[in-house]
Amino acid sequence: MLVVLGLVAALAACTGDGGSDGEPEPSATTSAPSVRLTVGVYGSAPEIAAWKAVVRTFNAAATSSQATLKTWPSRAAMVADVESGTPMPDLYLADRRDLPELRDRQLTQPVFDLLDARGISFGDEFQATALRAFTADDNLQCMPYSASPMVMYYNTDLIDFDRMSLRGLPVPDGERLGWDLEEFAAAARFASRPQRGTKGIGIEPTLRSLAPFVYSGGGQVFDDPSDPTSLALSDDDSQQALTQALEVLRDPQLSLTQEQLAKATPEQWFKRGKLGVLEGFRDLTPELRRVDGLRFDTISLPRIDDYATVGDFTGLCLTPGGAINKKADFLFHAISDESFSRLADTGYVVPVKTSVARSQAFLQSLRQPEHASIFNATIDSIQLSPLSDRLAGLGDAVDPLLSELLTTPVLEDVGPLTEQIDEVSRSVLDPDYTPSPGVPSGSPSGSPTGSPSGSPRLPSSPTVPPEPGDGDS
Repeated sequence: MLVVLGLVAALAACTGDGGSDGEPEPSATTSAPSVRLTVGVYGSAPEIAAWKAVVRTFNAAATSSQATLKTWPSRAAMVADVESGTPMPDLYLADRRDLPELRDRQLTQPVFDLLDARGISFGDEFQATALRAFTADDNLQCMPYSASPMVMYYNTDLIDFDRMSLRGLPVPDGERLGWDLEEFAAAARFASRPQRGTKGIGIEPTLRSLAPFVYSGGGQVFDDPSDPTSLALSDDDSQQALTQALEVLRDPQLSLTQEQLAKATPEQWFKRGKLGVLEGFRDLTPELRRVDGLRFDTISLPRIDDYATVGDFTGLCLTPGGAINKKADFLFHAISDESFSRLADTGYVVPVKTSVARSQAFLQSLRQPEHASIFNATIDSIQLSPLSDRLAGLGDAVDPLLSELLTTPVLEDVGPLTEQIDEVSRSVLDPDYTPSPGVPSGSPSGSPTGSPSGSPRLPSSPTVPPEPGDGDS
């Protein structure tokens, strides 16, 4: 349910002020369209503006249906509105982490056949990893829209690969899209300058931040890729990968100290020009562009054995029932090159349509980062998390112990601590878990799933009527 809390908490902090746009009023001389669709989206102001344009172009061409845009500033706001009784839109954005919850509550309509009938070629036209991300029960549950891998943002004033090379230091080869752990460590040392108050690395002590290093070193994060009952950080390969990564990440000369983290987050240190490397996703790009004087680029996460990362996925889903074909018509319009380009141009979105991902609408070569193509290059390296509704609460249970991994002054052997992390994870992941004597449950709320009491929930069944509503919600 950790994953689900993403959408559930995300479809959950409403401003109570969802906006509508995109539906023209019928004139006295024209008949109203027979079907009215509501499209629910959330995001930044530029993303909302792009979606408004997508709806306008659909309405300008459609004859038998018209769409109204329902907007929220965040997933949390959308969920809270739905929780309070607002009908689910006919089409809506959703995070992949929420797919188990959506399916359990029968809020999705598989889309593969609907799009196949409209001539969509799923082969090389869309990112394969993104399609897998929204596939369950051998069907495409929602159409993926964006797939943003975690990458490294680096300050190009603090980490200058040309200067490092002249000094004989190890640097990335070729286009400098990727690096290994040795090159990563060398860059962090180069950026760490005590006299200027700068540090090389800012890594959050979370499972999401450490997972790519485990996967890259040949380890596994979960004991089962589809139905986990425990983390697998104490397995030999996982321990070995963590040991190698922690030799760099735990170095107090390279990483932000607890004292520094108490004053500001890694992102804040990076924006101040005091941090060499920061983990992040594509939606961080527009924020960094707005920081005066900050020069930055992007590169992959460091490789131990193979490249690996984690990622954010967003899809466009259809509610069941009603005028399904009309909903599919809008979905078909939304995944056109023109529509994808509008969203990609905002700088927040990594489009899953390859033709747009390789275009200037996304790459924006005249703007930072210079190597935006790394977002495309590393999508295939994303390790998909299990589609399990038991993941929510996992971070709350294990992150304090992961923080010990990164901050304990002397840690000669990661084995005992990783074993404890795995044991604590079972309190969240294993429905048949019985705590071992002396081992804390790890569930902050005391509930079997680790779900905080009173956490928002999606409605148990679709609230849309059999036919599309009036679009005036």
